[in-house]
Amino acid sequence: MGVQLFRREGKRGGRWWVRIYHKGKERTRSLKTSDEKRAGEIAKKLEAKLILGDLKLLEEEPPPAPARPFDAYFTNWLETYARTHCKDSTFDGYQSAFELYLRPCFGSRDLADITRAEVKQLAFDLLAGRLPGTPAPRADGKERKRRATKKSRTYVKATLAPLSEMFNHAIEDGHFEGTNPALRVLRRIRSDETSRERAADFLTASEAGALLKACRDHFARWHPFVLCLTLTGLRIGEAIALQWGDVDFKGRFISVKRNLVDGKLTTPKSGKGRRVDLSAELASVLRALQVEQKRETLRRKWQAVPPWLFTNDDGNPVDPDNFRKRVWPRILEQAKLRAIRIHDVRHTYASLLIQQGESLAYVKEQMGHHSIQLTVDTYGHLVPGGNRAAVDRLASRLRAAGTRPPSGPRLDRVDRGARRPSIGSPNSVDSQVEPKGVEPSTSRVRF
Repeated sequence: MGVQLFRREGKRGGRWWVRIYHKGKERTRSLKTSDEKRAGEIAKKLEAKLILGDLKLLEEEPPPAPARPFDAYFTNWLETYARTHCKDSTFDGYQSAFELYLRPCFGSRDLADITRAEVKQLAFDLLAGRLPGTPAPRADGKERKRRATKKSRTYVKATLAPLSEMFNHAIEDGHFEGTNPALRVLRRIRSDETSRERAADFLTASEAGALLKACRDHFARWHPFVLCLTLTGLRIGEAIALQWGDVDFKGRFISVKRNLVDGKLTTPKSGKGRRVDLSAELASVLRALQVEQKRETLRRKWQAVPPWLFTNDDGNPVDPDNFRKRVWPRILEQAKLRAIRIHDVRHTYASLLIQQGESLAYVKEQMGHHSIQLTVDTYGHLVPGGNRAAVDRLASRLRAAGTRPPSGPRLDRVDRGARRPSIGSPNSVDSQVEPKGVEPSTSRVRF
């Protein structure tokens, strides 16, 4: 009498089975799971039942697990969890990933049949420009258009993100046994660490000055808007969503409470508001803009002064797409600058702060990053280049130290038989180095 655990491999991955021996009889049963730990627990329970004389498992087939079609399960997760917990833009991205790639790949197959190998194959296909299956038509009957082009690792990770999140919830709810097949499919590589640096383009201080001068001289209407982006580092949606009640001229700060995305007002990207310092120059320009806006209200006979800082001819918030396509390229051309994104002005703000010696913690708060790790990953490489004076000071200090007469025995001329000075003694190495300004020995850098 005994229970033997074994694994069978199939086209859809491996499943664990048990072989049961009792009084010369042998039976095999599928445990309906690919998780070895879970299979071991079930095998122990079966063996305990045999010892207690429960022989029903020799005659009865274990009940099949309830079917959970992928497309129906994902759609339900999307409409219940994602719609209530995610921003509209995130929800739209999840839905697009499902319709374009996930549903064509996995269809109505049961969740339990989806393997990690298949998820990895989907990722590799997208990286190579191969498209899975055929997407279902849109609600209006039109065909969903997909381009068979090589996708970036960032794009593929964003495509698999909702799949991994759905499996996490399925495991927590007891609807899927085993490990998440979509977890960390594309592992982080060195190129990922520098991709954010390559994607971000920065203007130098002189280039940023040329940008503002061209805007002030030739696009006066847009000068307050571009100056605000340059001196606050706001995202374009956050700047467009600013209202006059968010500006504290006395305290010299701006409260960032909203973000405009796809014509909808939502919270800032981090999910919470923040305060951004207001420079004297920007405060002066905004005061003049406020006065001009009141005059325009009287001139156009509007019922009230628009609450928005930056408006179009109708007093409504600026259209970001219109600014990107029609105004921004003309400003860059007038300033004789290369083509950069508006979001790169935000990167410019952070880079110039860091290069003038501001701490990463301060930059993190001004930018509204959810963690300082994001600030370090994005802008940390700028710190050495922006603080070359630090190594110059170190070199000067070493040169000055080299001109002083030695205060103790030189290490390269100590007799071999002499005892090495103990730590803390007058002649030890650490006693000859001033503790002031020396970085402490530590394995972690704290900000």
